[in-house]
Amino acid sequence: MSKLINSLCMLISASVIAYTPLSFAASSSKENKSTSSAKKSSNKKSTATAKSKKTNNSNTANTTKNNISKASKVTYTSRNKNISKAAIADARKDVQVTRAVAARIDPDNPGLQSTGVLILNEQNSEVLYEKNADNIIPIASITKLMTAMVVLDARLPLNELISITEADVDSLKNTSSRLQVGTTLTRGEMLLLALMSSENRAASALGHHFPGGKDAFLRKMNEKAAQLGMRNTRFYDSTGLTPQNVSTPRELALMVKAAQRYPEIHQFSTSSEYSFASNIRGNILTYRNTNPLVKDADWDIGISKTGFINEAGRCIVMQATINNKPVVIVLMDSNGKYTRIGDVQRVRKWIESNQFAKLRAG
Repeated sequence: MSKLINSLCMLISASVIAYTPLSFAASSSKENKSTSSAKKSSNKKSTATAKSKKTNNSNTANTTKNNISKASKVTYTSRNKNISKAAIADARKDVQVTRAVAARIDPDNPGLQSTGVLILNEQNSEVLYEKNADNIIPIASITKLMTAMVVLDARLPLNELISITEADVDSLKNTSSRLQVGTTLTRGEMLLLALMSSENRAASALGHHFPGGKDAFLRKMNEKAAQLGMRNTRFYDSTGLTPQNVSTPRELALMVKAAQRYPEIHQFSTSSEYSFASNIRGNILTYRNTNPLVKDADWDIGISKTGFINEAGRCIVMQATINNKPVVIVLMDSNGKYTRIGDVQRVRKWIESNQFAKLRAG
């Protein structure tokens, strides 16, 4: 019995000893699994944290980069603006501008910008204002007033057809014309275009179709000037393209007064426009007056003629009624394209507003 108990105890002890390692192993395995799981969890958290940190760092870097980029753009733009301002300042540094001073206007001075001026009462020839009135200067197309008087004095038929020839083409100034060689018009139409639109080929044709030709026509022009007392006036062509055609403002006033006595010159020089069909192409050609004031209902103009070549500058002569009195206006070598018309307007304003000028104008 005792042996049996001892054997049983030994068996139980062996079983316990055998089970203990297995239990320890299982326990150890559980702990390892728990540790491993904890480690994995920890690793996942670490990875997530790392990723989060990386993302945050990346965002921070991008934000910083953007801020730097913006800052550099602002700096670059500002720098460009500063450079532009500096460049403009440098460019303006050496620029000197002289302010144009308008001419003084008072009872004795209408403030005209033309170089040669004569304004007189046509009825009694009293001078209202003058400036360089006796200077001998080129007169450009003012010449055409004398051309018209010579044609009309010869009593040539105005309805006679005359044509533009090669001899009428300007080889001196090379000016253009819509009157082609071969264009045929009446003498009256040629005279109209010469006075109204200052058509050079028309004025040339009037001289070439004169009895005796161009030389005889020029001789008549200079004889007429002498008859009018224009001692310093010379004509070398019928157009005014040559600067050799010269006169003075005072003598041009005599020519304007003489031209006023011809109804055809009054009518033609103050017409606003004229249209006709070309016999070359059949197209309609329209010509307009070179003096825009002839279309102004506020003006009563008896004679008008403009002129321009480089040597003469821009010129205009007129006979007009101002304050119910006839006035002759001669403006030579005006400074600027529109200055001559502006000067004419200033003359009228001066006479209308100036009591002294009113009295002298009659």
